[in-house]
Amino acid sequence: MQETRQNRIARLLQKELSLIFQSQTRMMRGVMVSVTRCRISPDLSICTAYLSVFPSEKGEEIIENVNANAKTIRYELGTRVRNQLRIIPELRFFIDDSLDYIDHIDELLKK
Repeated sequence: MQETRQNRIARLLQKELSLIFQSQTRMMRGVMVSVTRCRISPDLSICTAYLSVFPSEKGEEIIENVNANAKTIRYELGTRVRNQLRIIPELRFFIDDSLDYIDHIDELLKK
């Protein structure tokens, strides 16, 4: 039962975080940030979000910027989901490099 609740909350947070990043990156031309996966701890206090950045060369810069502004992002997330969640989880962001890994595998298979 707890796992179902975790999955529902993780999907909610993923959707809302993607909308936040979509509105923020609209100002930055040529950069696209998407939330590929969210995982939430069993006590619902920590949310780990994996971000995919296009172009991937700017990934480190974007992640540093996002981590520096994590409190602002958490506040904005709290204003969006305040009616669904009692406690807004702490946010942790990581780069999701699975697309780069897939491209690397494709290049190796072509050789």
